Amino acid sequence: MADDGSSQGLRGRDLLGLGGMLAGAVIVCTALGYLLDQALGSTPVCTLGGIALGMVAGAVGFWVRVRAALDSTSRDPGSS
Repeated sequence: MADDGSSQGLRGRDLLGLGGMLAGAVIVCTALGYLLDQALGSTPVCTLGGIALGMVAGAVGFWVRVRAALDSTSRDPGSS
């Protein structure tokens, strides 16, 4: 019973980390876009760009981590 979850690619804490990474990417890029809007005097242009960039960055990071986890489980299906 000690190694029940050792062969799983994504466990609860991994999924929490993925959610945090997605939210963090959107929040950071949105905040940077907002600050850039304030500095340039543009209304929502950079903020909307930051939201879009954060969504893309979060999705790419999510895809890379999930793919790596799935690849590691498919390479090592039942090492005991």
